[in-house]
Amino acid sequence: MLNLFGKKTNGNKGKPVNLPSSQNVAEFLAKGAVSIKDIIAPSFIEVDFNHLKIDDKYYRSFYVVGYPRYVSANWLYPLITFDHPLYISMYIYPTEAKAVLEDLKRKIAEMEATIEGDIKAGKVVDPTIQVALDDALALQAELAKGAERFFQFGLYFTIPADSLEELNQISKQIDSVVSSLLIIAKQATLEMEEGFKSTLPMFYDKLSVWRNIDTTSLAMTFPFATASLTKNEGILYGINEHDGSLIIFDRFTLENANSVILGKSGGGKSFLVKLESLRLLMMGIDVLIIDPENEYQKLAQSVGGEFVVFSSSSQYKINPFDLTTVNPEPDELSNKILDLHSLMRVIMGELTPSQDALLDRALVLTYREKGITQDAETFKNEPPLLEDLYKIFTGMETPEAKELADRLEKFVKGSASGIFNQQSNFDIKNPFTVFGIRDLEENMRPVAMYIVLDYIWNRVRKDRKRRVLIVDEAWYLIKQKDSGAYLHSFAKRARKYQLGLTTITQDVEDFLSTDEGKAIITNSSLQIILKQSTAAVEKITETFYLTGGEKHFLLSAGVGEGLFFAGHSHVGFRVIASDEERTLIE
Repeated sequence: MLNLFGKKTNGNKGKPVNLPSSQNVAEFLAKGAVSIKDIIAPSFIEVDFNHLKIDDKYYRSFYVVGYPRYVSANWLYPLITFDHPLYISMYIYPTEAKAVLEDLKRKIAEMEATIEGDIKAGKVVDPTIQVALDDALALQAELAKGAERFFQFGLYFTIPADSLEELNQISKQIDSVVSSLLIIAKQATLEMEEGFKSTLPMFYDKLSVWRNIDTTSLAMTFPFATASLTKNEGILYGINEHDGSLIIFDRFTLENANSVILGKSGGGKSFLVKLESLRLLMMGIDVLIIDPENEYQKLAQSVGGEFVVFSSSSQYKINPFDLTTVNPEPDELSNKILDLHSLMRVIMGELTPSQDALLDRALVLTYREKGITQDAETFKNEPPLLEDLYKIFTGMETPEAKELADRLEKFVKGSASGIFNQQSNFDIKNPFTVFGIRDLEENMRPVAMYIVLDYIWNRVRKDRKRRVLIVDEAWYLIKQKDSGAYLHSFAKRARKYQLGLTTITQDVEDFLSTDEGKAIITNSSLQIILKQSTAAVEKITETFYLTGGEKHFLLSAGVGEGLFFAGHSHVGFRVIASDEERTLIE
């Protein structure tokens, strides 16, 4: 057998040639006994009729002999993105225009003579000859004007596989893909070694199967095409960094309207979100924002929105025990009690199984004391408060109940008593509503965010219309398992009620290190990644399967630059805004 480098190998059942030990390699090289080829060559190669076996891998090479008459940009995309590794080579050889024009002139004369002969003989003109003549005349004119050039083009690809059965299976799949592209590909039968060499990245064309091709068709054959995210409707997100086109997109046309925005501090997250909010508002879409830092207060005032502040002295109150009274679901009370379980774990911390069972009994009793049962008519009764649950715990007179009452006391009698221990006193009526929780102490913010989310969920189910809910600094919720699970559940259920959830975080590593954070990203059809720190970029690269170039782009990106993912397409983009928009935002 011959190996790829033309070197004789041991023909005894593919056994490898014995090479010198590593410490003597330099000495042998100096003496000329072993070459570099000997060191990097495979142990053996087996050349068969229609495949190669190199060590333990099988290979089969193909060459293309037939191409479609018309092609569009990136027409080889299905082959290049085939769900199996392929070695694809394109060979391009420039051709002298003068020689091509002479050949075209002769071919045109032959086809015209054939057509004229058929007409004189009373025969029907062969349509394929007429079409070929029209193409040849058009190409001749373009070449004569210098608008086109001519090339010789060869396209080969090799399939690697771990077994002969897998190789045959993948070959059939590849045949289906290329046939759908109107490509005719042939196996390099009896030339498998030449075919394999031709697909190595060495510009080593051993097959020499070429096809004439013009400049336009060749340009469309190159696989370097960017996704186009310009739609007829939607809002402007920015400019495509690859081709300068506008990214105009309607997030409600995707599988779900959820989005996630990841970026380091100062990367332009807040500006992008405020810009998107303004443009969504102009499209008649309501915007709700949970704002941990009161960043959106001025914007709300500028657009005539409502800014709802939560603090012990605030006039706005939300009761977490509220029930939906308009078209409630059959299991409305059961679901509310389950949600309150999660809220109480956020408030009280981890609970033992016995404490959790005790909490469940206490919640049921709290509603029952107010006359609220599974009957939907009872939902119109005044809902209980946190202090009612506290009283139930203290009335149980057990050590476990007393411990749970002590954990809850801060929210009933302590420093946080004036925030969530009163009946709700407002409704969402403004199309731009911001919930500000900056004035709460930091360990209270996850509780406030959870309660506001639950309140919004009840209101969203009353009246279904297009809305976007923005949760800024979502890591407050994600860092606690129960609140993170609730946010994930919110993301999954939002589509049913025409709601789009926007999740924003600058603590990318913390967000991606949790199962809930990853699940939220999975349930978001729109993903925007802005400038990243070196510490977080590896996690981002692993999660989103970024290329090396995309990774470096995120590290070197300026403010407002990043990657825009929409469904299966993603592009590099840059946020742009008008002077009027900047004035409103800044």
